[in-house]
Amino acid sequence: MIDIAGIAFDSRKVESNFAFIAQRGVHVDGHRYITSAIESGATAIVCEDLPADRPQNVCFVEVKDSGRVLGELAAVFYGHPSQKMKVVGVTGTNGKTSIATLLHRLFILQGYGVGLISTISYKINEREETASHTTPDALKIQQLLAKMAAEGCEYCFMEVSSHAIHQQRTGGIHFAGGIFTNITHDHLDYHKTFAEYIKAKKAFFDGLTADAFAITNADDKNGPVMIQNTRAQKYTYSNRSVADYRCKVLESHFDGMLLNIDGQEVWTRFVGLFNASNLLAVYAAAIQLGQKKDEVLAHLSELHPVQGRFETIRSLDGKYAIVDYAHTPDALKNVLSAITQIRTKNEQVITVVGAGGDRDKTKRPEMTMEALRASDKVILTSDNPRTENPAEIIRDMEAGVEPQYKSKVVSIENRREAIKTAALLAQPGDIILIAGKGHETYQEVNGVKHHFDDREEIRKVFGLED
Repeated sequence: MIDIAGIAFDSRKVESNFAFIAQRGVHVDGHRYITSAIESGATAIVCEDLPADRPQNVCFVEVKDSGRVLGELAAVFYGHPSQKMKVVGVTGTNGKTSIATLLHRLFILQGYGVGLISTISYKINEREETASHTTPDALKIQQLLAKMAAEGCEYCFMEVSSHAIHQQRTGGIHFAGGIFTNITHDHLDYHKTFAEYIKAKKAFFDGLTADAFAITNADDKNGPVMIQNTRAQKYTYSNRSVADYRCKVLESHFDGMLLNIDGQEVWTRFVGLFNASNLLAVYAAAIQLGQKKDEVLAHLSELHPVQGRFETIRSLDGKYAIVDYAHTPDALKNVLSAITQIRTKNEQVITVVGAGGDRDKTKRPEMTMEALRASDKVILTSDNPRTENPAEIIRDMEAGVEPQYKSKVVSIENRREAIKTAALLAQPGDIILIAGKGHETYQEVNGVKHHFDDREEIRKVFGLED
């Protein structure tokens, strides 16, 4: 019998009497660091390939898949925290952050103890921790869930990315339910093909148990694919077709929408059909979790948009700027569609957009095409170039400029200057969309994150900051 004081998959974090899990990562093979882990005090090693040199005082366990085992071991070590609350996972290309965050806020308003694991932050009730990944590693997830359980959380809402599903970071979690938002062009740098991307998302629903619920967006053609093999109870939501949960936009303005949800009118502080869809998913999940319809609808009207998601800033002379995280062709299309729904056609729409470096290159020209189709002017610029040359990224985006649109596009590599230019081009009443970064407060260049916040930049240009 060996008493384990902790678990680590990074040899640099191993301490005395730790179990070290040797994983094969995307860039690093943990098996190379088994000796280092033992030198740091590991007394148990879990690995896929046993090393030739195995000290007598160390327990070695050979497994088929270290990644899957990490989550399961962490769940055991932390006392199966997901079984002490109801955990709901949200997956899809767009809308994950909004839905998970709004569910967290809704259940806080309902009076419950609630946890959140999202792109923007990790929350235990109202206490916030900065997030490092959309879905953290399996060990971090179990640590967070254990903290949540210890502090009385009855629910946890978490984003579940395709990377996390593929890398089995959600191993060891018992999900009470899952929500599918949509699936569009993204992450093909990692998954290689759209079919593999779909397969990764579907695996999440395949893993749900019979006592869980699976809520899917009937307006996405891949919705039925997600749940075709799930054991969970199936429900659908839609803005356009027959579904278990329905929503219709009755009025749309800059400061919100009047919606008909499940046969009842409710005013919300959100704009755009995509936000109506997100709110409907939130409503559906709340009902499946046993909440009362009237109370849920009342609290929906109190919710505010998630930071960096269609966040509107108005200048003193009447120009509008919308900062949004849209960084996929479909997300950009949705945001511009929302703007089209509320504009009068007497104003210009000026879009500032870029594409991230070291990510799916094939979506770059598509981003440009979506921006040009729904904007009067488009400024192509930098957006976290990472290790790539930003000028080359912009050239990839320029490939999406069709001949008839050449006169209304300009490329400005410096994002700060691009935002300033958009503001100078705008007249009172015009709408500036600054897309791609949303809540992010940095610009990543050659591995270094420099402070940069689109909201700060446009407020400075508008003269709204000292």
